[in-house]
Amino acid sequence: MTNTIPAQDCALCERLVQFRRDNCVAHPTFHNAPVPSFGALNARLLIVGLAPGMKGANQTGRPFTGDYAGDLLYATLLRFGFAKGEYGLNAKDGLTLQDTRITNAVRCVPPKNKPIGVEVKNCRPFLTAEISNMPNLKFILGLGTLAHNSVLSALGLKQSSAKFSHGAFHNLGMPFILANSYHCSRYNTNTGRLTEEMFSNVFAALKERLG
Repeated sequence: MTNTIPAQDCALCERLVQFRRDNCVAHPTFHNAPVPSFGALNARLLIVGLAPGMKGANQTGRPFTGDYAGDLLYATLLRFGFAKGEYGLNAKDGLTLQDTRITNAVRCVPPKNKPIGVEVKNCRPFLTAEISNMPNLKFILGLGTLAHNSVLSALGLKQSSAKFSHGAFHNLGMPFILANSYHCSRYNTNTGRLTEEMFSNVFAALKERLG
């Protein structure tokens, strides 16, 4: 099986390595390493985000855990039965995913939460491995344009083959379908680009299609 996560001391991205070293000094109790995916490989739904947040996944070591994006995502997953337990803002809260796995297009926290092109490219083989190692995969949900485009690239497809659109479901001629949602960031919800209802509607549609 191809590795689905970089090594703890991954050196592929010079800028991210330096940022990780700086964070180890500034925040020695944080995870400060590539963040592993969360959930089982035999899940039918894969959720792909952008990158770990500084005080979210980079702190806790679990995707979307510890920041606002996680508050909204996990509340929605629990509501629709894609998660079980209680979300407690840390990786030891006992929460489990149901038929769902969560990962990021870029596994290390980037400065200002904005990865650059070469970092997305360097991390792409891990996303490709993630997808290829999920035998029951039926849906990939790309949270935001970067995640959507990263999935297409990981599959060897041109970005023009499926245009990102919130709530869209793209048949790529593969055993799984690529779905879209705006990223559940505080910025998107504060500006009204994404409402809780819009986000819920995406998961309601996924729940219905998965049966």
